[in-house]
Amino acid sequence: MSGAAIERKGGVATRLSQGLALGVVFLMVLGATLTAPQTERALPTVTAIGFLLLGGTLLSELLGTLGLPHLSGYLLAGIIGGPHVLHLVDHATVERLSPINTLALALIALGGGAELRVTTVREVGRSVAYALLLQSAVGMVVLSGAFLLLSHFVPFTRGLPLPALISVALLWGTLAVSRSPSACLGVLSQTRAKGPLSSCSLAHIMASDVLVVVLMACVIVAVRSLMSEGGSVSVNDLRELGHEIIGSVAVGTTLGLGLAAYQRLVGGNLMLVLFALGFGFTEFMGYIHIDPLLSFMTAGFVVQNLSLQGDKLLHAVDQTSSLVFTVFFATAGAHLDIPLLRQLWPIALALCSVRAGTVVLTSRWASRLASDLPVTRRWGWAPLISQAGLTLGLSVLIARTFPEFGEGFRSLAIASVALNEMVGPVLFKLALDRTGESHSAS
Repeated sequence: MSGAAIERKGGVATRLSQGLALGVVFLMVLGATLTAPQTERALPTVTAIGFLLLGGTLLSELLGTLGLPHLSGYLLAGIIGGPHVLHLVDHATVERLSPINTLALALIALGGGAELRVTTVREVGRSVAYALLLQSAVGMVVLSGAFLLLSHFVPFTRGLPLPALISVALLWGTLAVSRSPSACLGVLSQTRAKGPLSSCSLAHIMASDVLVVVLMACVIVAVRSLMSEGGSVSVNDLRELGHEIIGSVAVGTTLGLGLAAYQRLVGGNLMLVLFALGFGFTEFMGYIHIDPLLSFMTAGFVVQNLSLQGDKLLHAVDQTSSLVFTVFFATAGAHLDIPLLRQLWPIALALCSVRAGTVVLTSRWASRLASDLPVTRRWGWAPLISQAGLTLGLSVLIARTFPEFGEGFRSLAIASVALNEMVGPVLFKLALDRTGESHSAS
């Protein structure tokens, strides 16, 4: 028997065993909840975390054989076990898992900042600058307008006055500009790609996410004013915004220098330090009105570019986030309002289509203005389709800030992320193969 045949046989056996294990997990938990007293049928918090971890991991491995990203498996595990399908994890338990979201957002921002290297930005600075300018400006306008045109079909916007409707459209336009560093890094790690498209993609996505965090802070301030009785942005609003942005950068710089010093002088228990920062320091920053995402992103950038500890920090974030992200995305799936989602899928598909078309056109326009290499002009849009952790994190922030429409907004965001995350990585890998930058293409 050939080596390839043995590998295929082993792969099939592994997937069958994973599918069997997944079925056993769901049946055991379902049986436990059905035999429990009526008042105790929901899983305890710790058990829910274990179920989401195991179910999400197994399902993601199974879906991986179909070429789907692991995120799809995590989301699907949460949906199946959530309040609207098998009811293994109820609404109250999902709410108790919200601290996991806080930790995940901190790790996403910290790792994202640490991936943004000054040397890479310098190499592709002209291309990134044109891309950020056009895609942020044109993208926000086009996607906000698309949402406004489709708002008559969106359930949670019906009955909103025009200022509130414009506010929701602005929030959506800003959210749609966000990208997925995790999807980009996952594909680059899988393909071991090297070349102009790879370098430009990572720098663009990380710089774009920094800009999106700042833009979202500005838009939230503007939206609060639009939805208030006065309907205008006051001097105090601008002063608070300036304090939040400048203060966030200052706090993030201090935190980054402190992390770099700790890694150099102590070095041990770095994962515990990240947990403590993710939980405790986030609450402190909220208390002093500092944006946690911008602060942690700044901290990661400082560690990577002003010290020699960047790779160590990235390794620690990767080790810590492997479990946290599984629960984070599975919880997002469990939190999904399935009845509302049935109404939102056509809207999500329409908005994702408009977003993809805008990304392709603005990317090629920016590449032409920046005089990029032909490979970047043709395929520079491919890594920009995916959305994942940061997008979901910002949707959580919007849901908390604007409870009057936040849950519907978040459900629509999750539906859009699911679509973009299933299509985006496949397109990026195709682009790397076609350009000859991936290891498999060599």
